[in-house]
Amino acid sequence: MAHATAVEMAEGLRKGRLDPVNLTEEVFARITAHGDDAIYIEKMQDRAMAEAQAARLRWQAGLPASPLDGVPMAWKDLFDLRGRVTTAGAVVTKNDPPAAQDAPVVATAHRAGLVTTGTVNMTEFAYSGIGLNPHYGTPRNVHSPKGQTRAPGGSSSASGVVVSAGIVPLSMGSDTGGSVRIPASFNGVVGYKTSAGRHPMAGVFPLAQSLDTIGPLAHTVADCALFDAVLRGRDAPDAQAADPATLNFVIPDDVLLDALAPNVATNFDATVARLEAAGARVRRIALPQLREIIDLMSRHGFLAGAEALTIHKDRVYGPDAARMDARVVARILQAEEMNAVDLLILQQARVRLMATTAAAIGDAIVLCPTTATTAMDIGPLEADQDVFFRHNGLTLRNTSLGNFLDWCGVSIPNGTDTDGMPTGFLMSAPTGHDTRLMAAALGCEEIIRG
Repeated sequence: MAHATAVEMAEGLRKGRLDPVNLTEEVFARITAHGDDAIYIEKMQDRAMAEAQAARLRWQAGLPASPLDGVPMAWKDLFDLRGRVTTAGAVVTKNDPPAAQDAPVVATAHRAGLVTTGTVNMTEFAYSGIGLNPHYGTPRNVHSPKGQTRAPGGSSSASGVVVSAGIVPLSMGSDTGGSVRIPASFNGVVGYKTSAGRHPMAGVFPLAQSLDTIGPLAHTVADCALFDAVLRGRDAPDAQAADPATLNFVIPDDVLLDALAPNVATNFDATVARLEAAGARVRRIALPQLREIIDLMSRHGFLAGAEALTIHKDRVYGPDAARMDARVVARILQAEEMNAVDLLILQQARVRLMATTAAAIGDAIVLCPTTATTAMDIGPLEADQDVFFRHNGLTLRNTSLGNFLDWCGVSIPNGTDTDGMPTGFLMSAPTGHDTRLMAAALGCEEIIRG
């Protein structure tokens, strides 16, 4: 069942063609066969097999806990799992006390019968869009050309790789500036960033609580929609696939299309043309608020930076800093120059700009490339911090603007570049419009993929 979707597995389990225990055993066999030790920070085979055995009994009794009962998945290692230390991709956390209980969202997945295979790697403290990790290794992007090692995207790096590699069909990530959508784009899978408040954030190691959200990475939009529904106590998604001919899309004419790699631009334009050919209405609009956000950040700093410095102040100013990723430390310390006035200006501007952009967009869906480039070779990124930060900023640009505005977003693969590296197509909507966004994504996924 390698590369099978979650929906396909669920159907096989429902019809009795598949068995949860066998599915779970196959996952651990694929982990070994794949041979990349940088994907899982901790494999949890005992827990997985116990959960799979319980799922088998429920299916045999005709009493499944949910449509996804028995489907294996992985968690980014910033979700609390009972009895283990949540590393958040760091080694300075290893002496922290083990989690007393599962995070609420993990507990909900457990009650729904999803099988936890373990926790997967990430950028240290979730603070980069590239996905490098000097402590646990950097997961290999399986699309890398022969002889190259391309970035997996971050911060939910291994959540993208573990799905792209066909090890599990679902992995839960987090997204503060693009950390679900970027690895989805770089790894050729689907990533869904939910609106703030859609799922509980308790027991999820924070980066910036005003921006943090969570969301799944999977093979298809349908997988993401069903997983999201199950975590909200439903047996089916609220969203139903929309007819593309009924949809309105807008493409902001500034910022989001700047500095695109040629193949990214070509694939984006071709995808838009396919949507138009299917009857969708696509308009180019001015959205000067996006440029205003960038100007605000250049003058006053980043919300995420101020909140990250608050969380990690003792670490970055103490002996732990020497055991942290130097790139993460440097990025956290950029917030030193911010003051209370800067923070208030950003917070007040955010409220205003969320309202004005929502009014400007109306009932349309915003379209743009998920990332301006495809996954880059990690060698130069590891060798030179200036190169790393330049690529990191460009990689995060489109998605982080959505986080500032709390847009929900879905990244769908829409082709590859000349090296075979995936490109991503991002659909976004104002906060709280997740159902409308998912309906559009379900209806347009095949068109977008081309």
